[in-house]
Amino acid sequence: MKKETHPDYHMISVKMTDGTVYQVHSTWGKDGDQMALDIDPLAHPAWTGGNARLMDTGGRVSKFKNKYSGLGF
Repeated sequence: MKKETHPDYHMISVKMTDGTVYQVHSTWGKDGDQMALDIDPLAHPAWTGGNARLMDTGGRVSKFKNKYSGLGF
């Protein structure tokens, strides 16, 4: 294996949206850096099952529904 082809793998801190911080190994940043997340699995509706509104700009969603209404979606 060639030397110095792999990125540096080190410990960083990840700060979740609720303020909790945990340590992970990563290639992001430098050793000891802290990554602050804007969205994480604790707050995102895709993981929590919360209510997410579908933005229909320009009627694209209604056009899609009309076009494919016979397929049972």
